[in-house]
Amino acid sequence: MMTVFAAQLLAAQIVFAAGSGDSSSTTEAPKNPEFAAGKAAIDAEQWDAAIAAFTKVTASEPDNADAYNYLGYANRQLKNYDAAFANYNRALEINPDHRGANEYIGEAYLQTGNLKMAEEHLLKLDALCFFGCPEYTMLKRAVEDYKAKQS
Repeated sequence: MMTVFAAQLLAAQIVFAAGSGDSSSTTEAPKNPEFAAGKAAIDAEQWDAAIAAFTKVTASEPDNADAYNYLGYANRQLKNYDAAFANYNRALEINPDHRGANEYIGEAYLQTGNLKMAEEHLLKLDALCFFGCPEYTMLKRAVEDYKAKQS
């Protein structure tokens, strides 16, 4: 019974992490229609449209960590790593505890071969997620997969 519950909980966390992206402490729905358009573009894997929408959001809301996180995510999908890192770092300047940005920048570090920095963000998520969270689980799995491929 407990094993089934644990498996269901992990599956729910993975689905949540894959679909959320931001996972910040924000609970309000975004009021900016460009944010909604950007999120829809992310969900549809239309990276250029997402970048256009979230660029508009960040221009009008320069302290929106979620928008910078999504902008970083879309750029990373296009392998625009310099832009991805710049946007993730801006999200983390605004909110150092942004779980989504910590996860995604860690994944970007793995994609660019920087295991040390990925592990630093994994440690940050471990501290933020006392009882675990989807972002920690996803980055931990990515780090483990990266290490397995290196050996």
